[in-house]
Amino acid sequence: MLNNTPTENKYILKWIEEAVALCQPERIVWIDGSEEQAELLRKEACESGEMIKLNEEKLPGCYLHRTAINDVARVEGRTFICTKTKEDAGNINNWMSPDECKSRLTPLFRGSMTGKTMYVIPYSMGIVGSPFAKYGIELTDSIYVVLNMLIMTRVGFDVLDALGDSPDFVKGLHARAELDEEKRYIVHFPEENLIWSVNSGYGGNVLLGKKCFALRIASYLGRKEGWMAEHMLILGVEYPDGETKYVCAAFPSACGKTNLAMLIPPELYRKKGYKVYCVGDDIAWLRVGKDGRLWAVNPENGFFGVAPGTNEKTNPNALHTTLRDTIFTNVVHNTHDNTVWWEGLNKNPPAEAINWRGEPWDFRKYDKNDKSTCGAHPNSRFTAKAVNCPCISDKFNDPAGVPISAIIFGGRRARTAPLVYQSTSWQNGTFVGSIMASETTAAASGEVGVVRRDPMAMRPFVGYDMGDYFAHWLNMGKNIPNPPKIFHVNWFRTDDEGNFIWPGFGDNMRVLEWILKRCDGSVDAIESAIGYLPHTEDINIDGLEGVTADTVRKLLEVDTDSWLSDINNIRSFYAQIGDRVPAELYSELDALENRLKES
Repeated sequence: MLNNTPTENKYILKWIEEAVALCQPERIVWIDGSEEQAELLRKEACESGEMIKLNEEKLPGCYLHRTAINDVARVEGRTFICTKTKEDAGNINNWMSPDECKSRLTPLFRGSMTGKTMYVIPYSMGIVGSPFAKYGIELTDSIYVVLNMLIMTRVGFDVLDALGDSPDFVKGLHARAELDEEKRYIVHFPEENLIWSVNSGYGGNVLLGKKCFALRIASYLGRKEGWMAEHMLILGVEYPDGETKYVCAAFPSACGKTNLAMLIPPELYRKKGYKVYCVGDDIAWLRVGKDGRLWAVNPENGFFGVAPGTNEKTNPNALHTTLRDTIFTNVVHNTHDNTVWWEGLNKNPPAEAINWRGEPWDFRKYDKNDKSTCGAHPNSRFTAKAVNCPCISDKFNDPAGVPISAIIFGGRRARTAPLVYQSTSWQNGTFVGSIMASETTAAASGEVGVVRRDPMAMRPFVGYDMGDYFAHWLNMGKNIPNPPKIFHVNWFRTDDEGNFIWPGFGDNMRVLEWILKRCDGSVDAIESAIGYLPHTEDINIDGLEGVTADTVRKLLEVDTDSWLSDINNIRSFYAQIGDRVPAELYSELDALENRLKES
């Protein structure tokens, strides 16, 4: 079956032979990354009903796919880190021993590809041949996976050439099997550079280059090799004089990460000549450069974004990115003109439509409080090429990456966190990242205001113990001669009636401006119990309707009582992580508590 292979790498061939013997496919197809092969696969997917080709005039090169109804999102409860000891996986991750996991999953893979094709996808996270690049081989029986991987990663035989005879690649095996949710597993063996996924067809579970490799496995590799894999956007701010400064930012879900990554500055800034460019919307790999600064790349090649809520107002750049060469998953099919729609796209739902379940959909029966009436699934997706983004950075394909001036953490807090503050050091900044949190909203759960800790927005994605992850952050700080400054933002502070005080969206540029001024030392700050705060007058509110200096003062207030009540919650969370939380972070916590009590 493995005759005429495009590589002689014995490690690749041996692993594929083992997977073939287990899954028993009828044939093997190597994916070469060419448009010709991709087009043949698209036609095959349309003929089988796996995808629907959309209106070529309105959405050129775009397709619609529906997953199984029981298979619509990442399944954190079925996601495991399989290290030799439970301690190395940590208390936050689900753990299974490698032996038990393989014993449990091997029967699920056995014969799962009988009568099917096994596709071999050689891919690179990062530019092939760059210092940041890491390589993977994914084996799958899904054309949908192949076509998504062609968008999300850099696929081709140049990956095989770059690997040569090396065993240094991440092995990924995916089988749709029976799509049985009770037997669905996404498992990682970081000590073996191995990922298995079975009984799922949803992108977040089966595009193994994404969260599985680019965060869980990569975070493990980064700790071992002295670099960082982070759940962060990367954006560049170009000044009127042509200089561009870059920042990384981490936010928990529903905190405006993609909107910030593709921010459009307010007209006032655009007229002055400011521009914002997106380098990445989701993942950053960071290394110390020869100049002593921290440099970052986006290891992905596309965007895997949430469709609902994306529109001309919230994120025009994301919307425009989807208008060509995009795969839409679990959105509404507008059968009148063979296009797509989702809740929040516009106020014109289609009269002739099929919902994400494949059923006729009547928009008149839609109830925003009842998710079961949605036309598009709330987690429906678009997979789009990054190069089609109107604001994509010209550094997107630069193998050297971009130098990072600031790292920004964010959360959703009604009262606790001010609009923006700066940490006092790398160690203090690591502490700030470790206590990142969001409060639940009415839309998210029955209880409002429940605090969920999500350190560095990495809670579901660290491939080893969270305490060791914090230690790695601290160690990295010791090895960066010129580290970025670290900040925290909160766009979601509310007034007594529960209304957001800060307008957000493009106006977040005003906060970015202050952050970057702090990085180059051009503005002073006020020392507070939690860190450095802006002077009210240093947040530019020119042309900002309804926002006054008093508004800014309110946004920058440190609510001491709220912070003090948060201290016990933080201690409980650290205890949950376990005894590997570094002593330095407890010292930061104690010092914070003392300063608050004295303030």
